[in-house]
Amino acid sequence: MGTSLDIKIKRANKVYHAGEMLSGVVVICGKDSVQHQGVSLTVEGTVNLQLSAKSVGVFEAFYNSVKPIQIINSTIEMVKPGKFPSGKTEIPFEFPLHGKGSKVLYETYHGVFVNIQRASLPKFLIRGHLNSTSCIITQPLTGELVVESSEAAIRSIELQLVRVETCGCAEGYARDATEIQNIQIADGDVCRGLSVPIYMVFPRLFTCPTLETTNFKVEFEVNIVVLLQGDHLITENFPLRLCRM
Repeated sequence: MGTSLDIKIKRANKVYHAGEMLSGVVVICGKDSVQHQGVSLTVEGTVNLQLSAKSVGVFEAFYNSVKPIQIINSTIEMVKPGKFPSGKTEIPFEFPLHGKGSKVLYETYHGVFVNIQRASLPKFLIRGHLNSTSCIITQPLTGELVVESSEAAIRSIELQLVRVETCGCAEGYARDATEIQNIQIADGDVCRGLSVPIYMVFPRLFTCPTLETTNFKVEFEVNIVVLLQGDHLITENFPLRLCRM
């Protein structure tokens, strides 16, 4: 059994208002004692615009120009580097909910075009590389990924291949992104410092060389997706250029 980390909020309904104190405990459980480099808690809140399937081509230009707006970003140091004993350790925390600068803390909201959300994110350090983002379509995409550290246990690491099709004319463009392949490259809480190979064969029936014409484009991207305990999701996007030799 490894070491697990959980964040528990003191208020049962998890509803807070701007200016109130957010309090709770970070619970760390382990069969054996474990060395650590310190524990920090980060709270982030963002407002972002997203497109639904029905709105593709309608809000495209506006969507591409609007970046997520950060309305809260706060980090507190909870424990300095040391060792956690075996068994259960509870670390209490408390901090006020204040907006970043002059930003207003809007209510959390999940809509068709707008998402407003706040999340407590565990700290992590993941590095890696793709051997090339210009790929021969008949050869695999390769690389490696290394989890150096993560306060939360890792549940899964996946490669997600996405095809992006854009078509239209002077009056407007429609853009559609479709997941065409998903490969799990790691299952469970991977060992820290261990090299995880990245290897993906491009599916013959769902890929083609990257192309761009006056009226349409077919492009490809790969997302590296890391799912942490507590349903925290980390993604990194890499545009690919596919060609045939």
